[in-house]
Amino acid sequence: MTTQDIANDLVALCKAGKFGESGEKYWASDVLSVEAGAPGGGDPASRGIDAVRGKGEWWSANHDIHGVEVEGPYVNGDQFVVHFKMDVTPKASGQRMTMDEMAVYTIKNGKIAEERFFYNG
Repeated sequence: MTTQDIANDLVALCKAGKFGESGEKYWASDVLSVEAGAPGGGDPASRGIDAVRGKGEWWSANHDIHGVEVEGPYVNGDQFVVHFKMDVTPKASGQRMTMDEMAVYTIKNGKIAEERFFYNG
């Protein structure tokens, strides 16, 4: 598969609400996932499928998701960008908000070797 093929499929899965499935399908075994910040001030980087899966499970368990908009992908070489807008309520605060985020994915050997997330605000 080309980077464009992977990007198109990942976006289609995300638009269908299958975020975990998109990762399981494309993460490399040693994937690096970097957030702009981490809960509790911890390390914003997670390495390996188990760590990245755990980060996603934590996020899902701690947020109510009311809606998601996914735009893209925007492909350049072995990288692509996806724009996410999420209508969420963090369970800890109970305050509904809109998350505006860009994700940059780097593909190596047909898998996501790295994903980096950038937030607006």
